[in-house]
Amino acid sequence: MERKLVSIRTVESITPIAGADQIVAARVMGWNVVVKKGEFRPGDPCVFFEIDSLLPQGAPWAEFLRPHGFRVKTLKLRGVLSQGLALPVNILSGEVPPEGTDVRDRLGVTKFEPALPDTREVAGPFPAEIPKTDEIRLQSALGVLDELRGRDFYVSTKCDGTSATFFRPLEGPLVVCSRNWALRPSSNPVWRTVEALRLAEVLPPGRAIQGELCGPGIQKNRLGLASVELRVFSVYDARPGAGWFLPFRDFVAFCAEHGLTSVPIEQVVEGEAAARFEHTLEHWLERARGLYAGTKNRKEGIVIRPLVETPSTTLRGRLSFKVINNDYLLKDED
Repeated sequence: MERKLVSIRTVESITPIAGADQIVAARVMGWNVVVKKGEFRPGDPCVFFEIDSLLPQGAPWAEFLRPHGFRVKTLKLRGVLSQGLALPVNILSGEVPPEGTDVRDRLGVTKFEPALPDTREVAGPFPAEIPKTDEIRLQSALGVLDELRGRDFYVSTKCDGTSATFFRPLEGPLVVCSRNWALRPSSNPVWRTVEALRLAEVLPPGRAIQGELCGPGIQKNRLGLASVELRVFSVYDARPGAGWFLPFRDFVAFCAEHGLTSVPIEQVVEGEAAARFEHTLEHWLERARGLYAGTKNRKEGIVIRPLVETPSTTLRGRLSFKVINNDYLLKDED
């Protein structure tokens, strides 16, 4: 499912904020967001901007975010967490579209990207055979909880680094990618990983691994590693007739067989425990908190997936979602 960065949504509820005269807390999808008092009532439509929306400079309705570089970020106002931005639909010119309509292009909003690759390193577009690595946040797709309910599942640590994909086609050389681009051979950490792990020889034809590069010089090395290391979170089988991710146990076995390190697996829930498990937003937000093992650094969050790979109606793709640690968002996010 492609993330709808800006869309028409419904204000589900309004809650007063203790000691605040000008602001209240609103609920939009699974997000809590602080809005002006009296601007919305429950049931009203709004234009909802998810975190990392980059508003257009020059638009009068966006001018209040100029001191913040026009970027929508997680904030804490009067002790209340605000994740996203809800504005009245009158910022749109013309007819207001239906619930769920993507209005990102209509408003000229882009997605904040922390860093773009050096154009000298870009070899071309991301390979069409492989899905990109962007997981959706739970608050934007609460329907996944109903889809996961009753299924065996696992929880992995979301490692704070830089995303990389390594794909060995059935014919031709290894394709090495950042989050969005194929990269030319160079001395960057992605290509150094190819050499260190001998991926051009190790990966079977038609397979791709996706993972997070972590270590010194990447983000703030919150995992506390002595050198750059790859933590694999997915293995994709791109051979004709396959075109899907390996299920959990095959994924773990693949990593072991090929000398690869997976992301930390925090929990596996099966059988009766999975059947009785109560999937709620509040539970998962609390579960996402904590530190990276062996450090005093807040972890970025967690990723939840069924043990058996399952298509998601909600996501129109793989049933898989992330929950970001709110403590990390407030104190550590770049």
